[in-house]
Amino acid sequence: MKRTPILLLLPLTFALAATGLAQQQRDTPPPPVLVVNGNAQVQATPDEATVRLGVVRQETTAQAAQEQANRAAQAILAEITKLGIPASGIQTSRLTLTPVYAPQPRSDSRDAPKIVAYSASNQVAVELSNLTQIGPVIDGGLRAGANNVEGVQFRLKNDLPVREQALKQAVAEARQKAETIAAALGVRLAGVQEVLEGGVSINEPTLGFASAALTMELRQATPTPVSPGQIEVHASITVKYLIAAGR
Repeated sequence: MKRTPILLLLPLTFALAATGLAQQQRDTPPPPVLVVNGNAQVQATPDEATVRLGVVRQETTAQAAQEQANRAAQAILAEITKLGIPASGIQTSRLTLTPVYAPQPRSDSRDAPKIVAYSASNQVAVELSNLTQIGPVIDGGLRAGANNVEGVQFRLKNDLPVREQALKQAVAEARQKAETIAAALGVRLAGVQEVLEGGVSINEPTLGFASAALTMELRQATPTPVSPGQIEVHASITVKYLIAAGR
């Protein structure tokens, strides 16, 4: 019977100790820190590309428009295949069939729009690992009847090494900035408290063909020149360094 009061007092003792520790932690000021941002931009040469081209045909009936577009698309595919592009690298990316309406005589007219024709389009996407084939693919498609070149998108087959390089350079810049600021303040870096990655973004260049006039010019015998340019990879990072009094 005499042991019971002692057992009842133990939880209270532990509670008081925990409360004291929490109070001590609240009274202890946080360690001084230095927060810096690091940014980096790395360039890489693309090694893959996607060419998107197709055909648009307009006829008085939907069936006729679709038939004309299908014939032209088949001719385009045959021409591209002659260049040695494997079938796995050629994909139909868009098929559309839409009505063409006559202009309304008045803006406030309540008459139902009148369909005067139909427009059919067929677009293919060609995946290329040999960038020297971009020009021949465009020229071959235009010779076969393509009248719509949406553009060329360049990319990297494996962008992991470039991402890692950008992150390393961002960390190095953050470290350099922190050392410079610490030296100016007369303190020293005492370790890393926290690191936040701001993200890595890749800017893939796209070559577009903005006008029908340019597309018509591509029909000429002169080969289409295509320059892939450079892919830009951006990385940012935030580092929180612990600082201490200088030596």
